[in-house]
Amino acid sequence: MSAATGTILPMGKRELELGGKYLGNLRDSNELLDNPEALRARMTEDGYLLLRGLQPRENVVAARRVLLENLSANKQLDPNAPLMDGVIGEGGRGAFMGGAKAVTHTPEFLSVVESPQIMGFFDRFFSEQSLTFDYKWLRAVGKGGYTGAHYDVVYMGRGSARLHTVWTPLADISYEDGPLALLLGSHNLEGFKKLRETYGRMDVDRDKVQGWFSDDPMHLVDTFGGRFATTEFRMGDVLIFGMYTMHGSITNQTGRFRLSCDTRYQPASDPVDERWVGENPIAHYGWHKGETKSMETARKEWGV
Repeated sequence: MSAATGTILPMGKRELELGGKYLGNLRDSNELLDNPEALRARMTEDGYLLLRGLQPRENVVAARRVLLENLSANKQLDPNAPLMDGVIGEGGRGAFMGGAKAVTHTPEFLSVVESPQIMGFFDRFFSEQSLTFDYKWLRAVGKGGYTGAHYDVVYMGRGSARLHTVWTPLADISYEDGPLALLLGSHNLEGFKKLRETYGRMDVDRDKVQGWFSDDPMHLVDTFGGRFATTEFRMGDVLIFGMYTMHGSITNQTGRFRLSCDTRYQPASDPVDERWVGENPIAHYGWHKGETKSMETARKEWGV
């Protein structure tokens, strides 16, 4: 599970050199785990926290099995390969299972995303009781699949200003599997200020604009600054970041599904975005309903 500096990795419409101008490596913050003040300072500085082994690996393996059993039942997996390998079957396209409570609210899945380890972390990080959204985002990304660069705030920005995303790999993810990549500095560099004040104030349900800002990572870096960074992950690792840390993913080059989930956490005392909580969250209700404005058109209007 390693790739040397100089390895070429596809991301969106580009190919990036690991260790080059556009793509580096994330640093972990495990040495700060017992120091919430230092963790908050690191988040302010970097826009993210990479924590290795925060979740019990056996819990993540159990959640992975539940997801793969669901994919198998829906004929997405190769029936001749071991279930836990997650090998894509003929015609398998992957799936987005956000809101699929038959999977996302199983005891196995909740033992990861609502574990004492992650809830306890945020209680300490916020210095008060935390909560997590009832809606869970769960993805099986197929070969050639990737996520374009975006801010999370455009999808869930109506509540707490202290909302954070946790990206949890449900596999040991190599560079070739398509891990997440963050655009370092996008949350605080001066070059991104206009972007944060235009695109970053968008609401996909209200404004009905495409959510991804760009699938051209080189253009983003050349225009606004910063540098993308990624790493390889093992089950139990988590990547935590704020609403204004732009991120996307490396393209999955393998014949396996890249399995991961996104969950959100905030102080319980803060306002909560009503779309993502309750017994049956309403989720996105306006986005892609009727005419949707292209990001190209919106960017021209914003001047970014």
